[in-house]
Amino acid sequence: MKNPILQIQNLQYCYGNGKTALHDISVDIYEGEKIAVIGSNGAGKSTFFLNTNGVLTPDEGDIYYRGTLITKKNLKELRKNIGIVFQDADNQIIASTVLAEVGFGPMNLKLKKEEVLERVEEALRYMNILEFKDRPPHYLSGGEKKRVSIADIIAMKSEIIIFDEPTAGLDPLNAEMLEEVLGKLSSEGKTMLISTHDVDFVYRWAERVLVFNEGKIIADGTPFEIFQEIEILKQANLKQPMLMKVYDLLVEHALLKDEQVYPKTFQELQEVIQKI
Repeated sequence: MKNPILQIQNLQYCYGNGKTALHDISVDIYEGEKIAVIGSNGAGKSTFFLNTNGVLTPDEGDIYYRGTLITKKNLKELRKNIGIVFQDADNQIIASTVLAEVGFGPMNLKLKKEEVLERVEEALRYMNILEFKDRPPHYLSGGEKKRVSIADIIAMKSEIIIFDEPTAGLDPLNAEMLEEVLGKLSSEGKTMLISTHDVDFVYRWAERVLVFNEGKIIADGTPFEIFQEIEILKQANLKQPMLMKVYDLLVEHALLKDEQVYPKTFQELQEVIQKI
């Protein structure tokens, strides 16, 4: 088996008020994985992300990036290669124009001006927002700001991209746009971790699911494995995806044979029903 791109071992983190937010977290993440991180509010997902990319410093435990132990001396390596797209784009956006915003990260990498401009244009084209380059980002719509915050990370050429509640506050059209971008990033081999409360999205998108509860990882498996574990779902205040429920209902009423081939999209469900 190939080596993990990121290894997290025995991670502990306490906030200043003495509350332990992460308890002994250990997880290996492999290149190109699509991982959903789920759990109720306060379960430790965001704190885990901020420790993972070096914004917060764990009280105990080790982080290895491509086999190298991360210390204060090489922390920049972690921050350069692991980018976070925050839930609220306004918390991420700091510059007065979209061009300056997307160029901020590459400039901090001490790259030549020509390479910075090249990266920025590439990222803006990728997110289809080149026309916004001279506009103040704070006057853009919620969906447009989200595009800018993703372009920030693309311009950094981060190998691992973390999305913290990416669809929060987005209308259905922009949520669909985001999913298309995620598909594109995945096809290019990016490693992605996404926290979300949308179990239907997790079920159709993720290859692997980490379930957090009270600062611990209580389950780690495929979406199908996780959403079959009713006790785990109860513990983490989660529900089954709608398509799993529909499939089970059709089987229960003898309208389908129980072949344990659960559809992940409505199109797949339609194909299953057409075979009846």
